[in-house]
Amino acid sequence: MKKSLLALPAFCMLLLSACNKSEDKAVITTNYGVIKVQLYPEKAPKAVENFITHAKNGYYDGLIFHRVINGFMLQGGDPEGTGRGGESIWGKPFEDEFDASLRNYNGALSMANSGANTNGSQFFIVQNNKLDDSSKAMLKQYLENQDTVIGTKQDGTEAILKEYYPLDESVVNEYLNVGGTPHLDFKHTVFGRVYEGMDVVDKIAVVKTGANDRPKEDVVIESIEIGE
Repeated sequence: MKKSLLALPAFCMLLLSACNKSEDKAVITTNYGVIKVQLYPEKAPKAVENFITHAKNGYYDGLIFHRVINGFMLQGGDPEGTGRGGESIWGKPFEDEFDASLRNYNGALSMANSGANTNGSQFFIVQNNKLDDSSKAMLKQYLENQDTVIGTKQDGTEAILKEYYPLDESVVNEYLNVGGTPHLDFKHTVFGRVYEGMDVVDKIAVVKTGANDRPKEDVVIESIEIGE
């Protein structure tokens, strides 16, 4: 029987396509349910590599969301569970990766840090589906004064707004439509966004918390699998 000349190449192409797609998604399984995240390796390559490698190595398995604030975010990824621990896959902090197309919209997956270029293992998921009046006013002011207002960048240097906080009406409209935390843009690297499971994020967000916004009953990251 003759072998099909098309079968093998078609299969290889299908396999290659599946492999390429699998590396840009993550499934975060918690004791409250499953959260699925789209990753952005082309725009935040180091943050994504760090997250994927830690996930594959089981680094995040069994850790908790140690800080939960309803209407703001869920933070995890610290082996100590205190907000002071964890490290990157390189054993040292790595630099921020900012892209004007990636914002801290509701559901964004972003790197937690303690200042410019201090990324380690900790991350947070934005949970805020409606902007407050101060955030709306900030966006309006920034949009109207891109070329004139001078402010301070994440690294402490001064620059006009459009150089360190580029903004247009499409970004403002997205924030108004879906919510988020615009004051964190260009301070925390956005490297992914929830595409399924925001109901789980919202459920976690309303748990009872105590000192330092730590849930009174552990919210556990049981596993993070790369791919769907």
